[in-house]
Amino acid sequence: MNSINIVIVTGLSGSGKSTVLKVLEDLGFFCVDNLPVVLFNKFLELCTQTTGNLNKVAIGMDIRERDFFKDYPLTFKELREAGYDFELMFLDCSSDVILRRFSETRRKHPLEGGGSVLDSISRERLKLAELKDIATKIIDTTKINVHELKNEVRKYYSDYSSLHAMKITLVSFGYKNGVPTPADIVIDVRFMTNPFFVPELKHLTGLDQEIRDFLFKDNDIANSFIDKFLDFLSFLIPLYEKEGKKYLTIAIGCTGGQHRSVAVVNNISSLLKKDYEEIIVTHKDLIYNKEK
Repeated sequence: MNSINIVIVTGLSGSGKSTVLKVLEDLGFFCVDNLPVVLFNKFLELCTQTTGNLNKVAIGMDIRERDFFKDYPLTFKELREAGYDFELMFLDCSSDVILRRFSETRRKHPLEGGGSVLDSISRERLKLAELKDIATKIIDTTKINVHELKNEVRKYYSDYSSLHAMKITLVSFGYKNGVPTPADIVIDVRFMTNPFFVPELKHLTGLDQEIRDFLFKDNDIANSFIDKFLDFLSFLIPLYEKEGKKYLTIAIGCTGGQHRSVAVVNNISSLLKKDYEEIIVTHKDLIYNKEK
């Protein structure tokens, strides 16, 4: 059995296939839309031969490709004989909703010819009936919005990626220099004891172990803050993800941006990396070359 994970996305025109492919791309799939069926096997051969980590592939295939209905039964049979295991996701939707979507976007239906758009939708539904019967996953988008569709796909394919796709930027800063923009969440850590007023620590930064020990070692308040802040993020971030937000910037500030905010950002970063795919750390006001 080939180890490459394959998802074939198909279904009615206007049912949400492009949205699904974008979500799968965010989950780390290499996505190709409207690939001719006759090139499918060759494409997978190239995927297996690449030196990169190309082990998740999603292909959009539908009625736009002229020979799709003629060629797909043989192609799928050859895939299985070659040891490929694949998911076939079918996007369905009621005809009246698809008609409204085409009216709103002013796009032409791929089967548009003689007759109305509704006639074209009916012909496409008939042509796709056999493909729908063999689908491993069917999503009806009639009564769900684009955010709900994205969430449904993320939940279904969560096993393909143990990490959340949201990209989080953590920024330390000093209030005396101003709050960085843009920032989605701003946290003030000036309640922590300031190492600046400890002579032997003044010229160090939050990157130094001595500062981290001073702030967090045997300090119930600081450690309780970290725990509560992480609980807050674990509640809030999934809500952002559900609404389709892909980037989140969290700014953490102290007086000068040298000690407390730097140490807290690094602490939070190390803990979030367990669950999130990409964490970017920026120390906006940190002076790295201080004399110690």
